[in-house]
Amino acid sequence: MTQTILNVGILAHVDAGKTTITEQILYHSGSLRSVGSVDKGTSSTDTLKVEQERGISVRLATATFEYNGVKVNVIDTPGHVDFCAEVEYSLRALDAVVLVVSAVEGVQGHTISLFTAIKKMYIPCFIFINKVDRVGADVDAVVQDIGKTLTKKIVELQNITGDTLSSRWNKLVQKDDIIQQLIEFDDGLMERYLDGVPIDFVTLNQLLIETTSQAQLYPVLGGAAKNGLGIGELLDALTTYFKSPVAKSNKPLSAVVFKIEHDKGLGKMCYLRIFNGSIKPREQIKNASRVLTQDQKVGQLKINYKGKYQDIDEIRAGDIGIVSGLSAAKVGDIYGEVGAIPAMLSLSTPMLTVQIKPKKDAQVMELVQAVSQLSDEDPLLAMQWLPNLRELHVKITGTIQIEIIQAHLLQRYGVETKFSEPSIIYKETPSEMSFGYECYWMPKPCWAILKFKIEPAQRGSGVEYSSEVSVNDVAAKYQNEIKQTIDKALEQGIKGWEVTDCKITLVEGEDHNVHSRSGDFIIATPMAIMNGLTESGTTLLEPILSFYISASMDLLGAITSDITKMRGTFHSPDIQGESFTLKGTIPASTSMNYPIKLASLSGGKAKYSSKLESYQPCTDEQGQIREYRGISPLDRDKWILQARKAL
Repeated sequence: MTQTILNVGILAHVDAGKTTITEQILYHSGSLRSVGSVDKGTSSTDTLKVEQERGISVRLATATFEYNGVKVNVIDTPGHVDFCAEVEYSLRALDAVVLVVSAVEGVQGHTISLFTAIKKMYIPCFIFINKVDRVGADVDAVVQDIGKTLTKKIVELQNITGDTLSSRWNKLVQKDDIIQQLIEFDDGLMERYLDGVPIDFVTLNQLLIETTSQAQLYPVLGGAAKNGLGIGELLDALTTYFKSPVAKSNKPLSAVVFKIEHDKGLGKMCYLRIFNGSIKPREQIKNASRVLTQDQKVGQLKINYKGKYQDIDEIRAGDIGIVSGLSAAKVGDIYGEVGAIPAMLSLSTPMLTVQIKPKKDAQVMELVQAVSQLSDEDPLLAMQWLPNLRELHVKITGTIQIEIIQAHLLQRYGVETKFSEPSIIYKETPSEMSFGYECYWMPKPCWAILKFKIEPAQRGSGVEYSSEVSVNDVAAKYQNEIKQTIDKALEQGIKGWEVTDCKITLVEGEDHNVHSRSGDFIIATPMAIMNGLTESGTTLLEPILSFYISASMDLLGAITSDITKMRGTFHSPDIQGESFTLKGTIPASTSMNYPIKLASLSGGKAKYSSKLESYQPCTDEQGQIREYRGISPLDRDKWILQARKAL
């Protein structure tokens, strides 16, 4: 008989206690002999030295245990907003989530962002109110806060008072408020209830399982993880009220990479969630995300069991496993068929860029190789290496990330580094329609003549490319070169930033049956594009954030004044008693430090969350123009010499 498998993520705002909950779950399930401590750096899922030193999770970690006949793969994720890319990668691997909320701090800014993502992806979720034994804990206020800021579709399964828990939901105790919430989802039971006909517990319990598993209701539990209070009840609920989705091993492979780590002995280790099919050692599997990559041979298969790698002979549908041998893999890649994999939902978009330098110049190539590995593990770093300038740049979400990358590079690779001041990532877009022309036919042998029509496009539309030129004028193989070079050609525009929101059409072109060579159109395309952008001029685009603020009424005037000063806009506040919520948009460049100011202004009581909304036009003065990094295609002679490796 196939064993039931459940993949559960533990998510929370930083310091809500999710790693401690993970530790207690592993201990209570018999997977650990003793409970580790986050404060002491001994938790089983915080294995990196930097995590142990700082007492925070910066990478997601997995562990496996069995409970009530269910195999559970638990994924502990970072809580700090700077590392929410790790959460983003894990969401597609999850069957269910435990969202942890502190009984003292309540629903915090990042909690709102996390729940929004969970809800959009229809992932079943328990809400666990932690730290109920702490001074200042107010469970009733937190439950009200959850209903106001997250969802009203909650059902409290326990009475939680101080360090005491009692069930509100079992064969002996059936509360009318829970029954009324449940029967909303079943018309037949609603009629029976209104007619005064008793409804047996088994029927109601099955309905609770169905509504929870379909993300229609969100059960609320509580406890004090540090003392183990409520963990047994949480484990019982996890293995009772979350139904594992149907996965079929007899179907073609469909799997997603949600984590990569590099082991000194085993090399690149890819964590995969298998949705359909199975993986065995020495099989050849196809990376559907990298169409030009050949099928790759699976090496060893392992799971993380009781904190150590353990060999296995197969990863089956519905399960999580670790695969070696996939050298071309990056986080987010899909192997096999795409259809069964949930779409990725963005939780964070890096809006800052920094330059990294080694303190010892001789280690520059060691640094490049190290950051390349880190970019496999976190593709959002988007490493850019400029060999001519010997400059290395990465994108980051926040300044805490700098400290962690710096520690990684020193501890894992022995490279001491220094970072530039972070700067906002802008973009640019054509200001008007133009034509970009290039005639690359000297010095021979070469022949590539191109003319592009470059047009502004709708905001947020990205880049659209098409060709009106016959393969009789430009052969299909050269047209493929052009198409594959467009994105590279748009990495930097005339103001030094990525060019987006434009439509590019090849309207004229010519190759030569004698002089044209492979690569000629790769050289010519960026020159033609930059010539066209010079003609049209470009408009800077700045990142705009949507924000949510909740605070007491006495701060309304000060907060709205701050937003106006930062070039922000907002809707009418939603006033409820002595507090208000405010939504609007604000430029990232003016508001990067506002969460700190707001925390100071409110004594830490205001809630703030933000997310990239869009890129919108700004003036050159409001934004930033930077020099082209490397040799610009506008410097025609040097560009050609560099491309032909003659510089």
